[in-house]
Amino acid sequence: MTFQPRGIEHDHEIDLNGALDFINTLDLDDGVLVENFHEPADAAAWFLDHHLIHPHDGPAWTPADLEHARAVRSALRDVVDSVVLDRAPAAESLRVVNETLELGPRPHLDLDGETVRIGHRHVASPASEALVPIAHAIVAELASGRPDRFRICANDRCQWTFFDASPTGRRRWCDMKTCGNRAKAARHRARARAHDASPAPASEPRPT
Repeated sequence: MTFQPRGIEHDHEIDLNGALDFINTLDLDDGVLVENFHEPADAAAWFLDHHLIHPHDGPAWTPADLEHARAVRSALRDVVDSVVLDRAPAAESLRVVNETLELGPRPHLDLDGETVRIGHRHVASPASEALVPIAHAIVAELASGRPDRFRICANDRCQWTFFDASPTGRRRWCDMKTCGNRAKAARHRARARAHDASPAPASEPRPT
């Protein structure tokens, strides 16, 4: 009897930063909430760009798939926010994330003559399965990583989620070149306005 793994061509993975990018597809742009997944094709394109679905799966995305992706995104955002803000996530968010984790392919054994082939079977649609590695990346960091390094951008007109991998663990901005520089510029303008508004010192009387 021999055991032979089949090609796991349907295995898809994403790293933690990619998972947080998914959460940030609903974001603030200069204080205005922006939805990047307007249509099923928008979500499908994102998942295809991140190699979480196959090209032939994209056109099959439905409005229900879109709503499911949005619901999982909202639940994951709530979980990450709860860590950063030191509060409990909503029970509904935990339910959605747990159900998502259960939708991944299952290991499966097939007998081919004297050879047992090790493969997998699918239990959900490609759109639903594509959400599993995203949820897994977040939960894996919560379970065995450094969840204290999850952050929300300090720019209150951005508030992207990100992971602080800096040596000091004191990063405040999602991107120093954008939000960080904007904060610096805002502080500089505030100091300039305060200086301009301060009264001029009284002049010394001239000696007679």
